[in-house]
Amino acid sequence: MARMPFKTFTLRERPDREDDFERLAEASWPRFLRQHDALGYGRYWPSLYTTWADWQLLLVDAMGPTIAATHAVPLHWKGTAEDLPSSIAEILSRATADHESGRAPNALCALAVMIEARFRGQGMSPAAVRAMVDLARTHGLTTLLAPVRPSDKSAYPLTPMERYAHWENDDGLPLDRWIRVHARMGAELLSVAPRTLLITGSVAEWEHWTDMRFPDSGSYVVPGALQPVVIDKTADEGRYEDPNVWMRHAV
Repeated sequence: MARMPFKTFTLRERPDREDDFERLAEASWPRFLRQHDALGYGRYWPSLYTTWADWQLLLVDAMGPTIAATHAVPLHWKGTAEDLPSSIAEILSRATADHESGRAPNALCALAVMIEARFRGQGMSPAAVRAMVDLARTHGLTTLLAPVRPSDKSAYPLTPMERYAHWENDDGLPLDRWIRVHARMGAELLSVAPRTLLITGSVAEWEHWTDMRFPDSGSYVVPGALQPVVIDKTADEGRYEDPNVWMRHAV
């Protein structure tokens, strides 16, 4: 359970807390993952703070600070694995298209859950997911979809996600902490999303983002990366595809 009481607000209700999303993102993701996404989610991201402000949540501690935040958008989903978006960019583009055409959403699609470092391990992860389920229910949506980023996989970067996602502990629950959070709440695993983000950059940029050296072309295990970063010295390019796991909560 959470260590102390908290209240949940939408960004629309607490616009004064907008900067907390950026602060928590900086503390939650590896530096390389916060660079330009070649698939294009950056085109839509600013609209989270305007068009979609009613769907961005802040979990605020009774003593004052924001201890967790979530990003999500509503969209229409046909209920099949084949109709799942392939990337964060596609989630946002579909939500935008639905909104502009007046198509009624039936699912809330999560984009991120971010927990303040000093509150991790205190029950805030399930609390944040539960807040999104409650938000979906409030708006009459029947599903919470989550492209879960299983961060523990960074310890097993050479294992295919298709295998890793099904690894279990002795208790029969998922080995990965984030997959386990969702599974304990009754979510089902739908499929693997092999490339939710695509980060490319020069070799020098990758060395700056990772504090590593890449003296030759090849695949490199990078702290925080869920699979190897591929370096091409001839083309002066590093390339990383971030894989996620699609999970579905019935609301």
